[in-house]
Parts: sequence; structure tokens; C-alpha cells
Amino acid sequence: MKLHQLRYVREVARQNLNISAAAEVLFTSQPGVSKQIQLLEEELGVQIFQRNGKRLIGVTEPGKAIIALAERMLYEMENIKRVGEDFSDEDSGTLTIATTHTQARYRLPSAVKTFVDRYPKVKLTIHQGNPTQVAEQVASGEADLGIATEAISSYDKIFCLPLYRWNRCIVVPHGHPLLQDTPLTLKKIANYPLITYDFGFTGSSIVSDVFSREGLTPNIVLTAIDADVIKTYVNLGLGIGLLANMAYDKDRDINLAMIDASHLFPESTTYLGIRRDAYLRAFTYAFIQLLAPGYDRKAVEAARND
Repeated sequence: MKLHQLRYVREVARQNLNISAAAEVLFTSQPGVSKQIQLLEEELGVQIFQRNGKRLIGVTEPGKAIIALAERMLYEMENIKRVGEDFSDEDSGTLTIATTHTQARYRLPSAVKTFVDRYPKVKLTIHQGNPTQVAEQVASGEADLGIATEAISSYDKIFCLPLYRWNRCIVVPHGHPLLQDTPLTLKKIANYPLITYDFGFTGSSIVSDVFSREGLTPNIVLTAIDADVIKTYVNLGLGIGLLANMAYDKDRDINLAMIDASHLFPESTTYLGIRRDAYLRAFTYAFIQLLAPGYDRKAVEAARND
């Protein structure tokens, strides 16, 4: 049994049994991946993958156990590598953050700028996705940190720290009737075409639940993963926008007015997610503290071990 064989098995599973895609990620050839997996199966005396001819169509029961153990073993090897790097070259390495567009656009820039200035030899990568994708990247070890609302806190493999709470606002063009029709209510919002986040993003389930409890159905004409896209279509007159209050900037959004909607919806919490068994580099703790000054290394570890 060789480590690269376990890496091949893990990557094929990650790529939904697509050997070509796995080979591309692994910078090797498709026949090489197939051959090494077959050699491992012969050594173990079991099939890891179900096949239809040369095509992989599923994972066998022993294969599921083998893949899970390979994931754990390879991840722990990465942890050992991080320990060595932390003491031999503490100011260089890689840090991968998975987050949603709203966090990347409106909450991370200040922390990222300070971090890059302080750790110029650390390669910082930001992956954007919906909260489920963010959580899955952290759980699989593809990302060191995840920053998202709602879904990330429901994964057993992930330890979460609450970063901050936020609410929502309505954005409309200047002169819109809602600016004078106070106070803002859910019924008034439901009277207009609504542009808001895609249902996989940023507390959308909270919004839909609130309307449902009031017996209302909002007239959603367009959804987007990007607050800037929402504002663009509001500017075009396609509807009113419902978005995170942090996404409205009066200096930049000069063509739009904002109406606070925090009295209509419960607050949402944005979490920082860390895989429970991850060894964090010193610069990772530094980034966390830039996001939330109260979470120094000691506080993070105390919370993780609580």
C-alpha cells in the first residue's frame, strides 16, 4: 500500500468517480490513476469501486470504509506537515478560505489587506461558493477556514465560532414610493417585484420562513448570489432589492436609497468554521484574530476544546 494510491482513491471519490478529472487535479495520467487503484484493490483483496466495463459507477461497501480511512490518514499527514512548517518556516505557506460573495466583498477586505501586508510569503486563496459549498470545502480539508451564514454550523466535522450578527435592508431607486410609505412591512414588500439572494445563500431560509408565517408570498422575480448583481437590477427598475445591510454603501450606491428591514427579520449569524481535527498554522490564528480581535490563539483553542 502506497500513499499515492490512497491519494488517487480519495481524489477519484472527490471527483464523483471521474478518473480523468482526478488525474488532472493530481497532475498525472488517467491510465496511471486506474492502474494504481487496481493494484491497491488487488493488494487488499477487495474492490473499492463498482465498475461497468472500464467506467466507475459506484463505491462498494468496503470501498466506503477505505475512502473514509484514507481521508483521515492523508489529512493527519497534512497536519504533521503543518507542524513541521510552523516551526521551520513560520511566516510562509498557504491559507485557503472558503466564503460567500457577501463576506468576501464586504467583510474580508480589511483583514485580507492587513494579513497580506504582514505575511507576504503566505499564499492566500479565497474560494467563493454558497454556504453548503463552503462547509463542504472545510469538512473535506480543501479549505482551512470557512466563513458563512447558517449551513456551516450544522456540520459535525466543523467547529464554529460566531463572528458577528447582521440583518437586512431594502434598496430602491431614489423617489421610490416605499421611501415615503412608512413604516416598512412585509405586506408592503410583497406588493413589489423582489430581487434577492439565491435560496442557497445568506440566510434566505430565514427570509422565506418569515413571509410564510405571515401568510405572504413575496413576488421574487430574480435571485442572485451576488449583492452587486441585485443592486444592478434594482437600478434597472426590475424590482426592489432585499439584501444584507452590510452590502449597502451610501458612498458607492449613490443611485439607490436604503430602508432598514431589521425589525422584520430575525438576525442572522455569520460563523467562522474550522475542521475539528485541523492543525492551524500560527498565521491562521493571526488571520482569525484580524477578523475577530477577541479570538486570539488561546481563545480559539479554549473554545474548540470546550
